[in-house]
Order: sequence, then C-alpha cells, then structure tokens
Amino acid sequence: MGVDASAVAASGQDLVALPDFTPIVKQFGPAVVNISTTETKVARGAASPFPPNSPLNQFFAPFFGGPGGGAPGAGGQDQKYQVQSLGSGFIVSPDGYIVTAAHVVKGAQKIIVSLTNHQQYVAQLVGLSTRIDVALLKIDASNLPTVHLGDSGKLDVGQWVLAVGAPFGFENSVTQGVISAVARPLPDDPYIPFIQTDVPINPGNSGGPLFNMRGEVVGINDQIYTNSGGYMGLSFSIPINIAMDAVKQLKLHQKVHFGWLGVMIQDVSMDLAKSFHMKEPVGALISQVVPDGPAAKAGLRPGDVIVSFDGHAIYNSSELPPLVGSLPAGFVAKLGVIRDGKPMAVKVTVASLPNDMDGMTAPATAQVQKGEIKRLNIQVGALTPEAKQQLHVNTGVLVLGAGVGPAVEAGIRPGDVILQVAQQTITSVTELQKLVAGLPAGQPVPVLIRRGEGSFYLVITLPH
Repeated sequence: MGVDASAVAASGQDLVALPDFTPIVKQFGPAVVNISTTETKVARGAASPFPPNSPLNQFFAPFFGGPGGGAPGAGGQDQKYQVQSLGSGFIVSPDGYIVTAAHVVKGAQKIIVSLTNHQQYVAQLVGLSTRIDVALLKIDASNLPTVHLGDSGKLDVGQWVLAVGAPFGFENSVTQGVISAVARPLPDDPYIPFIQTDVPINPGNSGGPLFNMRGEVVGINDQIYTNSGGYMGLSFSIPINIAMDAVKQLKLHQKVHFGWLGVMIQDVSMDLAKSFHMKEPVGALISQVVPDGPAAKAGLRPGDVIVSFDGHAIYNSSELPPLVGSLPAGFVAKLGVIRDGKPMAVKVTVASLPNDMDGMTAPATAQVQKGEIKRLNIQVGALTPEAKQQLHVNTGVLVLGAGVGPAVEAGIRPGDVILQVAQQTITSVTELQKLVAGLPAGQPVPVLIRRGEGSFYLVITLPH
C-alpha cells in the first residue's frame, strides 16, 4: 500500500528523514564569532616611466607613489597601505578565550571580534602556532556562550558534520556535509592529520568550528583545495585534539612543542621496494639524517625504511610525522625498520623540534675533478670544500650535465649531488665511475641525491 504524500504533507511530517542541524545551530551558534583584522603592509613604489620634467607626470605620478602627487623621478617610494581580512573563531571559555586559525590573525595590528548579539570587542593575541595554524585570542568579557569540545580521534568517514563561519563575510553561515577522509596529510603541513570533508568552505570560514552531530567541535576549518579561489568539493579541518594541545601551551605562553626524529623521509615506490629487496612498497624511506639528531644517535641511516613506530604500522611516509610530532621530548619510541631487506628493531629518544633548522643551499659549482659516467650519460664533478660545507655533507659528486639516458629517465638533472649508488657512499668521481661500470643491467638500483635543501632516493635501471 503506497504512502499518500498529500496526507503526510498536511500532517506536517517530512517525507524523507534527513539530519536536522537546527538544535546545534540554536545551542552553539552564539559561541561562533566573526573576526576582522587590520594589517599594515608596505608596497615598493615604482618609478614613473616619464622624465622628471615631463608634463605627463602630473597625470601618472599618483600611480607610481610620488610624494604629494608628484613623480618620484628616477626612484620609487615605499607606500604603506592597510589590508583588512575576515575569518571566524569560537569561544572556548566564558571569560573570553577564543580559538581561531593562525593565518587569520598573523601579522594583524588590530583584531576585532564580533558576537552574534552584535557586541564587538578588541581582542588580544595570546599566542599562535604557524605550524599547526592555530591561534588563541582573549577578549575582555564574561559569561560568554561556549562550544563543547569533542574527540577528533573518534571520527569515521561518512559521518555528518556541520561548519559555521563567515564565508566571504556573510556572517554566521551554516554549511553541512560528510567526512571524506581522516588523517589526511597535506604537503605543506606534515604534522597535521587533516580531517577532509565535502563541507562547503570558502574564504572567511577559516578558524571556524566543525561540529559533529552531538554538537561537539571536532575540528577547525582551515583550508580548501581550489583552482578558482572558491569551494571545489574538498575542505580540510585541523583535528580539535591537536589544536587544543597547542592551545593549552599557548595559554601558558609556552612554545608549542613538536616531537622530532631528525630525518627526511619519502614514500617507497614499487621500484624502490625492489631495489631495497623489500617484498612490498610500504613504510617511510629515510633519505637524510640530521647529524647529531635523535635518529643519528640511534644509528638510523639513509636507506633504512621505517615500517612501524611505537606500535603503529607505517604504510606510507605521511603517516609518520603526526605520530612523532605528538610525542613529548624524551619519549623512547620503538621503531620497526627494514635495512638491506632485513627487519630490525631500533629505539629512538624523541627530541623537540628546533626553532630554526639549519638551512641547506645549493652547492658551489667549482670542481677539482671532472668526469663522464657513460652508462648514465651524465657529466659529474667533485664537490669543493665550500660546497660540502653549504650542504652539510662530507661526500658526493655534482651532476654538471645530463643527456638522454637512464639518469635523466630516473629524474636526475644538473645541479643534483649524487650521494649514494646502490647504497654505496660516493666519495669521488673515479669511485662513481667504477661503481656504475659494475652495476648489473635490468635491475633497479637506488640512487640517493641531494637537491636544494633535501635528499631523496631515485631508481635507475641500466639497459641491457
């Protein structure tokens, strides 16, 4: 027997049962705030293209930063201008503490917080962490409505979530969707396992809360994937557990701590797995070890593959940084490592991420010894002492030129420094020539290179 739609409509009942977000908005919407900031920036003035005595200067000088409407002549002048931006946030305590995204308030000279009751307050920045992209503000108020905090560690793909914020300045806008993925790393934020959703997020939503169906904040809306500047179906939120750990430290005016191993890592491709005698392409491949860092002290070295960390299986390299970053300094972690195709266990004492990591620059191009590696069709030269010092390396040869061949097909290019071939350290051009001459054909060979500030592995397969 069918359902009489007209009768259901007359009774006031819904034909289809869908999530109703009204209770969440009514109860916790007042705890969501709008944030506007003012920042003074400096633009370098351009010189007028006309001679100083040209009558055209009176028309064009305002566009080139001339004083008093006059042209600056041969040189431009710096011009100060104000930039205003909008974002969102949420109140976490009745006495006026507010959480938002760091990029919403970073560099701002003035921060204005607006509540849903139209009250406005000048906020003070308590502290921020650009690495986690979270900031803590304080306004002089009391008895404020607050949100309830949830547990982002209990989220599952497919759960409904709700975002409240000010997209494009439209205050207190509500959008909804589902969780598309959890623990999603992004290239520029390796320490954050983002919550990925299909909730429409746009500029102005940044810093606002992501609610679950219990009305608990489980994330801070932070980024979108876009080619146009607007929403394209992918939104990313900072898990509230990670954000609030940082907030606790900011409230105490402490430096936000991140656990640190002192390694650079990359994914293990199928070719790399074969070259390292692994059965499957899993784990985080160590491509660089910081001297005197925790990993170096534990005996880890380039070519080791971390397949487990403190009981957590590591299937790809992006899973490792959030696990390490969440640990306190001094924590002894047990690592499962594959070295030369054989499993081994290593204990590493986690340290705190240094404020300033030593930068590594490209090496100088002067060489004492040069040579050609015919099987690879590349020209290489020995590194000067100055180049080694810049790169913080003691070995390696510089690629001077590369023609069509196995090296170019693998991704090697001029300016790269070859550190290892087949897990053998390269100390001279002659050594590299001899090593490559003896490599078997048709088998993948790992090659460790340094490019710019980082090191990583490539795979070369020599033709028969």
